[in-house]
Amino acid sequence: MMQMSTQRPAEDLLRAAPDVVPQASHHVAGGFVEDAAGAPIPVIYPASGTEVARLHEATPDIVERALAAAEAALPAWRAMRGAERGRILRRAADIIRERNRALSELETVDTGKPLSETLVADALSGAEALDYFGGMAATLTGEHLALGEDWAYTIREPLGVCVGIGAWNYPIQIACWKAAPALACGNTMVFKPSEMTPLSALKLAEILTEAGLPPGVFNVVQGRGAVGAALVEDPRVDKVSLTGSVPTGRRVYAAAAAGMKHVTMELGGKSPMIVFDDADLENAVSAAINGNFYSSGQICSNGTRLFVQAGIHDAFVERLAQRVERALIGDPLDEATNFGPMVSAAQLGIALDYVGKGVEEGARLVTGGRRLDRPGFYMSPAVFAGVRDDMAIAREEIFGPVASVLKFGTEEEALQRANATEFGLAAAVFTRDLARAHRVASRFAAGTCWINTYNLTPIEMPFGGVKASGVGRENGRAAIEHYSQVKSVYVAMGDVEAPF
Repeated sequence: MMQMSTQRPAEDLLRAAPDVVPQASHHVAGGFVEDAAGAPIPVIYPASGTEVARLHEATPDIVERALAAAEAALPAWRAMRGAERGRILRRAADIIRERNRALSELETVDTGKPLSETLVADALSGAEALDYFGGMAATLTGEHLALGEDWAYTIREPLGVCVGIGAWNYPIQIACWKAAPALACGNTMVFKPSEMTPLSALKLAEILTEAGLPPGVFNVVQGRGAVGAALVEDPRVDKVSLTGSVPTGRRVYAAAAAGMKHVTMELGGKSPMIVFDDADLENAVSAAINGNFYSSGQICSNGTRLFVQAGIHDAFVERLAQRVERALIGDPLDEATNFGPMVSAAQLGIALDYVGKGVEEGARLVTGGRRLDRPGFYMSPAVFAGVRDDMAIAREEIFGPVASVLKFGTEEEALQRANATEFGLAAAVFTRDLARAHRVASRFAAGTCWINTYNLTPIEMPFGGVKASGVGRENGRAAIEHYSQVKSVYVAMGDVEAPF
């Protein structure tokens, strides 16, 4: 039986800590700015459905001011020693850690994710990114190439003005994942959060400024698609990094390509998790819970296609249902809660529609999948069995707490079915046979893979997808390649020969 906790208003939290709420809609050139002429952006608390704050969309004047500030700040920032850039990023990481509680509460109010998650997985992950790339900033050098009597050298340079476009599921983490490598390399950035979760990126900009970041190096503007398009299409922009859906990614990628801009696209997925008969059942079920129901299923890399070998299939389904029904659903500001609301009424409707499609197409709804009779955007986590590969719930990204269990017989069959998708973000294999584990991982058509775990994304490890799931990589040293470029210089030590 799923448990539910009582709820306290988010408004009480915001009134008790007014300094937690950003001072204005945008942060440009080192300070907060407002333009009430912009369309309103209501901030809705997902646990109650009530408006807890209101911002304004960036007007053309705000967009222009942000881009001009980023362009003006670029020469001095790129000329600064990497060690000094790194110190600023690391100071910001320290401030984030000191204020993790307040930032986590703000993130919970903005997204609806349980505080038990945001305290450990959101702002702190952003701090890790700032620390990691801050430490790397002084090491970004070129190389010397001996060419007989002649020689050459390379210079690693920033790209210029970057635009970051965030998603609503991990607002401050995504802002840091984009800003940290960009700024470490000497770029400047204009960041647009999702209009659904606009608050914490503003606090990040405030913290970076407090840490010593020069005005204009990191700017935040709010808005919907039109604001994003204005940023992407501006000729002053050299790089675009998007986290979002595949349809949005295609539009942004095309717009960036028209201007020959560098891009990183971290998009959606329909990722497979293959569980063999010899897998540890409890570990596999735990991973399935993390890979389907953490953040109420609103994670791009989630392993929503659970391929389970026939010998363990029934036990897996039974155990997964048992543990899912133990979820404590309720007030996300209560640290005992481990399953919160979805981000919006629209996203809740999408997930519930897919539950209906699953039932209509003949899958067996083992547990959950219903809207809860309480304020806010709550549904019970759903587990389907008897799922076929051609069903909508097995083919299409839901971005909600809907898990599909599919039975398989052989390794070859599982791999063919796992890879038979337009997506290629992530994949996992569970087995005690490590030779098979590495063999299967090598054959996954996915950019990020796990063996006997799921959804761990340390900042040291590159993250990204293949096929429709994206272009480029975030995190790790690989991210440096996507926020910098190499200039080659040939040095001739002798005379120049010519044919005439």
